[in-house]
Amino acid sequence: MEYLKRVLGIEVLYENKALEHLPNFINTRYVSQRVFLNGQKVAFLYPKNELEQVETLKKHLERVKKSADCPVVLVLEQITARQREYLLREKVAFIVDGKQIYLPFMAVYLQERCDAEKSDREEILPSAQMLLLYFIYEGAKELSTSQAAKDLELTPTSISRASKQLEEMELLQAKKIGVQKILSSENSPKELFYKAEKALLSPVKRTVYIPDEKVKIELLESGYSALAEYSMLNAPSVRCYASEKISQWNDFMTKDLQDSNSQVAIEMWRYDPRKLSREKMVDELSLALSLREDADERVEEAVEEMLNNLWRKIDGNRN
Repeated sequence: MEYLKRVLGIEVLYENKALEHLPNFINTRYVSQRVFLNGQKVAFLYPKNELEQVETLKKHLERVKKSADCPVVLVLEQITARQREYLLREKVAFIVDGKQIYLPFMAVYLQERCDAEKSDREEILPSAQMLLLYFIYEGAKELSTSQAAKDLELTPTSISRASKQLEEMELLQAKKIGVQKILSSENSPKELFYKAEKALLSPVKRTVYIPDEKVKIELLESGYSALAEYSMLNAPSVRCYASEKISQWNDFMTKDLQDSNSQVAIEMWRYDPRKLSREKMVDELSLALSLREDADERVEEAVEEMLNNLWRKIDGNRN
């Protein structure tokens, strides 16, 4: 990298091979390279898409650092002021060619300029997120909004707002055939999910704990309980369920777990978890979104296993 040499006199020596033994969820998101900076071993990490949220990014960098046994440096094409702020706050090393250098392990920080801050998009509607996930489960094939509204039990107003927002976010396209509005995408189900992932929210708004015997209605399993059903992960000691409303347990719910032997966890969701699920568990994509900030490597691997199985199932149904 001529920038480091020209500005700071740092000699950069590249090894023409990627880091070994990195998990698939790292390799699908980053290109890695072993580098020596003035003789010091360093791992360069080039994001393939936009930066992850800070907690997820930190988790990924720690995994690479552990595997490479050396400092990790993000190499970016551009950076916003907000991104720079959180990278500096978390002491994440980064280089933006021609613009920024922050290498805390070498006591180096050079700032020349930031890229213009992108305008924030409106937060995705729960109905829009649900519609997009449903579209993916249906194989990302052409889908009429009237059929989606019927299957998801959405009002004409809700389905109209949801589909319009997905169009504005450039996630889905729409066309008119007679009176029907047809949604479509050029992406495969897997491509569409990862394209949209940063805009999608965790479905879980809050989690409370209630006595086991107070679960009087049939609820879908969620959290680690559901993940254990979808993968080889061991079942948790405290069962977890999802519900759109939790007001029925106001009199005896607690904010924190008080007794793992007698309480269960109840997640309050942004949308009705039953509308996307065909199992006794919440759906796979919503579950993955609810667990994406989890730092446990076993959970990450289980989520990856679950999603790989899902993509195979969806692709099989498309053929």
